[in-house]
Amino acid sequence: MNALIKKNAHAVSLASIREYQDKLLDAIGDSSVVLIGESSHGTHDFYFHRAELTKRLIKEKGFNIVAVEADFPDCLRVTKYIRGEDGCKDRDAKEALGDFERFPRWMWRNNVVQHFLEWLKLHNNSLNVLPQQKVGFYGLDLYSLHASRDAVVKYLQSVDKEVAKRALQAFSCFDRFGKGSRFDSGSYAATGLGLTKSCEREVQQVVMELNTRTQELLMKDPSVSNYDQLFCANMNAKIVKDAEEYYRHMFIGGKATTWNIRDEHMYFTLRQLMKHYTEMNKVRGKAVIWAHNSHVGDASTTEVASIGELNIGQLARQNFGKKDSFIVGFSTYSGTVTAANDWDEPPKVFQVKPGMKGSYEELFHNAAVENRLHDYMLLFKNNNPETPLQYVADPQLVAELAKTRLERAIGVVYRPSTERQSHYMKCSLSSQFDGLIYLDKTKALRPLELGPQIHTTDEFDETFPFGV
Repeated sequence: MNALIKKNAHAVSLASIREYQDKLLDAIGDSSVVLIGESSHGTHDFYFHRAELTKRLIKEKGFNIVAVEADFPDCLRVTKYIRGEDGCKDRDAKEALGDFERFPRWMWRNNVVQHFLEWLKLHNNSLNVLPQQKVGFYGLDLYSLHASRDAVVKYLQSVDKEVAKRALQAFSCFDRFGKGSRFDSGSYAATGLGLTKSCEREVQQVVMELNTRTQELLMKDPSVSNYDQLFCANMNAKIVKDAEEYYRHMFIGGKATTWNIRDEHMYFTLRQLMKHYTEMNKVRGKAVIWAHNSHVGDASTTEVASIGELNIGQLARQNFGKKDSFIVGFSTYSGTVTAANDWDEPPKVFQVKPGMKGSYEELFHNAAVENRLHDYMLLFKNNNPETPLQYVADPQLVAELAKTRLERAIGVVYRPSTERQSHYMKCSLSSQFDGLIYLDKTKALRPLELGPQIHTTDEFDETFPFGV
């Protein structure tokens, strides 16, 4: 197996970054959706290589949407900054990331994202096009229930005060469960058990009324500016609707139900973003997705398929087709990671335990040691019919890496003491991804705010040789 990996491995290093990316870009071909994962939410190396690859997808393949596992309203502020839209008062990317206030802030308020957004603003400034034609940075997630409901009401107040008044009254249903960061999702989940009344009907009323008004408002003012504002208002209304459903099913649906509500929402948002860009600009919307491996790696090829879970990667393959989508995963064996002991706790730097016996991480580490190749990339699919023969995925490698093994996934919480139960699942890796970037020893991601449990920057990689 080590010899087979050596035969197919493409070296990944700062010195060879363009060479390995050339091969990856060639394999991606003319796909309109590229999903780039991470096996943790707190690893500098994953974020850095993902950002550098995305820059090339934007510059060389015309990608115009960066869609991330984050909240839609928070990212809209970022988009206004990087596009230089009227009314944006943010002086730099750090300020533009100011709406990322809820846990886990470090996922987006970190030095890699900051550098990437400054590059993206410079790139957009170099384009002689209208703001809506520039690259946008969008959130796919559904956790922004209160921020999104406020955005809907604010928009309606600008176009129809009577409808806004009714929407505000309907949305006040949520107030008894707490406002903003004080929203008690556990208490709201009790509505699914029938212990108290839910807000489902009230939310549906707002969504229906907004949908009706949308057509009227577009007929009255078909301008691009109005179209864009209506799109954002409808997306925020959809977030409130799906978030309500998500929280209501926390106790009654099981993990697969809430997981699927969330990933189906993220996939729906992706499709709407691409459609919106295409309709506004008469140019095909092409999207790069940044999310965890567990969201972008095809769920149908992992053990969670047995309980009915799906994800964005699976839905993208099913709906765009394998020739129009490409999935890149990341993996590591050891090093450090930024994470929390539990939800809503401050971040800290953990030592990542070596990959478990029988895992893909162990397999790739052993190959790295024997082949003296610290970091490398493997390709399992080719979307370019004109690719030279030597770049085409090796069928023997694909078959070997399709065998079921353990694969690690670290989220925003890391529990080394229960790592097998908390962070591993069985997967068929070469079916789950179209390419994998393996980095043997990685470093923790540096948050913009270090926090009470991080007292030094010594653990972080501050090098940005390909930055702005």
